[in-house]
Amino acid sequence: MSAAGVAAALLLLIRRRRRPAEHTSPRPAGPTQRLPAGLTQRRPAGLRLRRGIAALRLAARGGARYASNAPRLFAAAGENRQRLRNDLALQTAEDVAVTLGAMKGVLMKLGQMASYVDDGLSPAVRRTLSRLQDSVPPMSPELAAGVVTEELGLPPERVFAQWDPEPIAAASIGQVHRAMTHDGRAVAVKVQYPGIAESMAADLANAALLRRMLKVTAPSQDVDALVAELRDRVLEELDYHREAENQRRFAAYYAGHPTIRVPGIAGDLSARRVVTSELSAGARWAELLTWSQEQRDLAAETIYRFVFRSLYEAHAFNGDPHPGNYLFHGDGQVTFLDYGLVKHFTDVELGPLIHMVRNLCVKNDPEAFRRAMEEAGFLVRDAPLSTEVIVDHMAVFYQLVRESAPQTITPDYASAVVRRFFDLRSPVTAYVAIPRSYVILQRINLGLFALLGELNATANWRAIAEEIWPFVRAPASTPIGEAEAAWRASRTGTRSFA
Repeated sequence: MSAAGVAAALLLLIRRRRRPAEHTSPRPAGPTQRLPAGLTQRRPAGLRLRRGIAALRLAARGGARYASNAPRLFAAAGENRQRLRNDLALQTAEDVAVTLGAMKGVLMKLGQMASYVDDGLSPAVRRTLSRLQDSVPPMSPELAAGVVTEELGLPPERVFAQWDPEPIAAASIGQVHRAMTHDGRAVAVKVQYPGIAESMAADLANAALLRRMLKVTAPSQDVDALVAELRDRVLEELDYHREAENQRRFAAYYAGHPTIRVPGIAGDLSARRVVTSELSAGARWAELLTWSQEQRDLAAETIYRFVFRSLYEAHAFNGDPHPGNYLFHGDGQVTFLDYGLVKHFTDVELGPLIHMVRNLCVKNDPEAFRRAMEEAGFLVRDAPLSTEVIVDHMAVFYQLVRESAPQTITPDYASAVVRRFFDLRSPVTAYVAIPRSYVILQRINLGLFALLGELNATANWRAIAEEIWPFVRAPASTPIGEAEAAWRASRTGTRSFA
């Protein structure tokens, strides 16, 4: 089994299930390593094997722990049994957070997703895994300084007027340091982990299980094309030149927006493994969850507008929606960070998405919706299924925008979207596919709505969507919409940067 496959299985194993064998267990955390595990310049085959073994050992520890506790679980009853399950799940989450946080790369990204997608997690387990969002074991100050020196030609203490050797955040492929430029700008400097490219390539090379899983969930799918698209997008994250350009374009596009903030880029202080941007401060996701429902609703509306305004108007999608990439400032103001995983769309690629939503949600023409799916490659032509069955299968993905009325995005809805995406029992599954150009958009279904569900966000999502849809362009429906309309009117036309 591949490392990525084992990690994906582990994320399912930590869920609060009824059967003890479906859990994993912890291993005590060791001291923080100066270089995250696996991030060394080694031969790819050997590195892939070592990372796969590390994930297998993580699973084995879980199996041993639950085997040893099976008699206690069997004998316990009621609250005592549930308490024991919760304890084991929490210990498992701690092991996953420590292990995947140290390994970094693709495996850590799976852990990040688990921290906000699975509504079966207890609050304690979720809090433990949430450490992977923006706080994981960092590399040593010496290693970070070495990368800066190699990329910018001088040690950080000379490149910058002030340099904080302790990182303020550590994520899946790099960590962030505070600094002050010689002209007085406060900046955030993201430094890529040495050897992370080799580690991610090793994880992505373990694609056999992924291919088998995709083939089962969508037998008609061109699995090799899907895997290739995922590999291309993930490996693009390693090129900080590309990330800096993506962020620069988003910052220019949203300049002056009333609630969307994108930090500017310091191009002269950025390179292939270093990207320097304006320093931003704000509340993290965990703090937002303690705010009033009104404040959470406003933040959710801005996130929703950012995703779909970027897609439909700017023809770009920032494909990594997870809590560690947002900072919150109140009254709906959100700073959006991390532009390593961005997909740009041409008019030809975006057209089918527009036809599908317009035919189903505006024209209410199921047959036209089916034809649009077929033309886009989402559905096999002339599949032996009724249009009613197809629409029923797809309806959950469009539920929020089919009717104009306030709706609350609940964790149950977010889970229903994920379950439908992987529903093997549906007769539609054998005839649906994901064209390569749209693979990254599935993060909307698997990530964005999970986040909004955790906020229990309420809005008239259809009315907001109609403001954004290029085939409607309705008047503003909320105070944020009114401010956004004024911002758009102040610009000379819309500016796609696809």
